[in-house]
Amino acid sequence: MTPSPRNRRKRFGRIAAVVAVAAVALATARAASAQIRAAAPESLRGCAPATPGHPTCTLLRRSGIHAPGRALAAPSSAGLTPADLALAYQFDTTGGAGRTVAIVDAYDDPNAESDLAVYRSQFGLPACTTANGCFRKVNQNGAATPLPSPAISNWGAEISLDLDMVSAVCPNCHILLVEADAADAASLYAAVDTAAANASFVSNSWGGNEYADEVNQDFHFNHPGTVITFSTGDDGNGGGVQYPAASPYVVAVGGTSLTRGTGGFTERAWSGAGSGCSAFEPQPGWQVGPPDTHCAKRAIADVAADADPFTGASVYDTYDDTGWDVFGGTSQASPIIAAGYALAGAPASSDPAPFLLYRHFIGRGPTVVPPEHVLTDVTTGNNGDCGAPSCDARTGWDGPTGVGTPIGTGAFVRPFAFGAIVTDNQATPVQSATSLTVRGRDGTLPYTWAATGLPPGLSIAAASGVISGTPTTPGGFTVTVTGHDATTSPAGSYTFGWVINPPTQATVPNVIDDGPNQAFSAIAAAGLVVGSQGQVVDCNHIKAVASQSPAPGTQVAPGSSVNLLFGIPPKKTGCP
Repeated sequence: MTPSPRNRRKRFGRIAAVVAVAAVALATARAASAQIRAAAPESLRGCAPATPGHPTCTLLRRSGIHAPGRALAAPSSAGLTPADLALAYQFDTTGGAGRTVAIVDAYDDPNAESDLAVYRSQFGLPACTTANGCFRKVNQNGAATPLPSPAISNWGAEISLDLDMVSAVCPNCHILLVEADAADAASLYAAVDTAAANASFVSNSWGGNEYADEVNQDFHFNHPGTVITFSTGDDGNGGGVQYPAASPYVVAVGGTSLTRGTGGFTERAWSGAGSGCSAFEPQPGWQVGPPDTHCAKRAIADVAADADPFTGASVYDTYDDTGWDVFGGTSQASPIIAAGYALAGAPASSDPAPFLLYRHFIGRGPTVVPPEHVLTDVTTGNNGDCGAPSCDARTGWDGPTGVGTPIGTGAFVRPFAFGAIVTDNQATPVQSATSLTVRGRDGTLPYTWAATGLPPGLSIAAASGVISGTPTTPGGFTVTVTGHDATTSPAGSYTFGWVINPPTQATVPNVIDDGPNQAFSAIAAAGLVVGSQGQVVDCNHIKAVASQSPAPGTQVAPGSSVNLLFGIPPKKTGCP
């Protein structure tokens, strides 16, 4: 039996009361959990607390958006819109056509498709329905029927948040909603397996405390070529590391506070974002060394997006709410990142999704030429009192935000198959032989190279990447080098400037016997200018240069003048 709207609207209050008691107990036991104290006045937790074997959703609702039981006629101005998210993260939301993002949640939301239709219509997004093939809802086994029991404990609100965030970031993506039979680990893990078998991008906004046997469950998330995101939790560092976010096969998504200002958006680490060192999962290779996580095992988070309910997103939900509201939590961040990956395209099966983030962060960050600027390094805020890097945001990797937040989709794809090791713009004297090698990195040999805009006289060897030759023309040139490796990875392009300087000495050309136009052109080509012009009686050089100064072959400074005398016939007798 489907609960009445009135009873559903009471759920947030009942769950909030339960959570409030739990939060007091947790704060007493962990007095250092400043994030719990900070979040309390601003939000209500959606789902019941996790217990062993029963994960919880990581949804938070901002309080005070509407009076209890009252519906808003339009989205609150306090909530972020799809346009806000696209602007904040510089997403090109025109991509993603034909790609499917799967959402995994517990129980059935009977209003999922109709609520989604209202959200998308409100913000001018294309319709996504069962009828047009964009939206599909299945049970944990992948079948359209039977669907699970109607949602309890605000899992319906979680479903609305997830669907709306995927729609906001990738409105052209298809959406697969996989509903687990219940909010227990076995059911949810089975739903993930179904989602991964039917989509290349899977968002999960749920989790629970780590447990010793989790490493034996990681196979549910080991799907090469599929991006699986998990929220890190809403209790800050003091809430403990969440699983499955701790699995090395998933992208652990932390949270920020995303604030609108007159100059755009700013971000700081959100006080509730989960972080910490796993007690059981081994340290993945991409977290060894430069990230400096201070963890001997797997560390979370990997990346982040807006999660603070006080800076949360507008969501439409009529199953557990009255319609328009503002939701947050790392439940918001996970589908944002999953949809961002969908805009970029599925990774190769050899490239675990988290690896891509760290490869950009470590191997081709702002200190590498050329800088990529595909991640914003969040350096302020904290989620507890344990210091950097697990609690405090800092320059580089940190627990609440991982390697940072996305700038477009560049961090979600394999880094360029090469690094163009050119330390600066180039400068070479004209007529001086030169050689410059573009070296490959991170790709599969052999590389193939090409270049456009090279100064005349220079060329690039396709196999070696050596640019060589003797430049013949002074001036400034914009050179673009493109490299491919042996795989189907996207080509890498790098642009730099190359100035060909004029010679330090110019040679005066021989223009004797040349007509005016020919002489003028030869002098200009030598980097000199025409000086004084006169006439001299000379029957051997009528209307041609009879004399020049300086003499042909003289070395002079570039830009020097060449004076010319042109032959004319005698006025009275003429030439014989």
